[in-house]
Amino acid sequence: MSFQNVRQLHFASPAIRTKPMRSVKSLLAAGAASLISSMAFAADMPIAAPPPMYAPPAPPADFGGWYLRGDVGMTNQSAKRIEGAVGPGFTKTTEGLGFDSSPLFDLGVGYRFNNWFRTDVIGQYRGKANLHGADNVIGPGFVGSNNYSGSKSEWVVMANAYVDLGTWWCITPFIGAGVGGSYNKISGFRDDGVSYTVGNTPPLANSVAYFADNGKWNFAWAAHAGLAYKVNPGFTVELAYSYMNLGDAAPGNYRLFDNSGSGPTSIKIKELTSHDVKLGVRWELNSPPAYMPPPLVTKG
Repeated sequence: MSFQNVRQLHFASPAIRTKPMRSVKSLLAAGAASLISSMAFAADMPIAAPPPMYAPPAPPADFGGWYLRGDVGMTNQSAKRIEGAVGPGFTKTTEGLGFDSSPLFDLGVGYRFNNWFRTDVIGQYRGKANLHGADNVIGPGFVGSNNYSGSKSEWVVMANAYVDLGTWWCITPFIGAGVGGSYNKISGFRDDGVSYTVGNTPPLANSVAYFADNGKWNFAWAAHAGLAYKVNPGFTVELAYSYMNLGDAAPGNYRLFDNSGSGPTSIKIKELTSHDVKLGVRWELNSPPAYMPPPLVTKG
């Protein structure tokens, strides 16, 4: 075959010259199609969730709501002094002034703002406590004593605020304070007087004065402390101490036993205070929301 024939054959057969190039392109196209198909299949498959991890329980959310309360207890009352008018040159000292213990009862309604702060308003009745005490009077040529007896009771209306100091084994210590008013009533007040006048005959003189029942409103305040035990989410029992300052009290008009004299009295019982011990209960009117732990895995 001549050189001219070979040259014609080379240029006349392009298929023979491009066959290797076409094989490489076919392989690349098939690989790309396979990759695209795999990606599409994977997109349709659900994504496997990662293994669950431990999540600590969330702290309980603050819960607020209305509640009712009631208390019973005992009072331990005292007074600073008994005031009364004396003549010029006379002095007096008060001896043995005090009260017997008496029961107390109260009811109230309150609102818990969160896990540590709550308030309430109460109406309280403090039962009759027997009064005892005496004024010893000394003057020029005169020695005498006024022996007092009677009873005292109160109606108290007070707004209180409390701070709960944390809970351990369902027991919550708390402190609080309150302000309000106290209606202090003196009942059956009596003054038995004994006197001795030097140089007179007879030297001894006795007198008895009766006083009308009387009451008046006073500013009152209190300080509280105690322990609360949560029996269940809606019921709590309290053991509490309260210091109460109830203001003053005074009996009504006096009348001498022989009707020889009567009129307004200058006697006042000053600075009534009391140390109270109470056992109380609280009923929640709103059920606290049930605790639901958060999911371990969230979507979105």
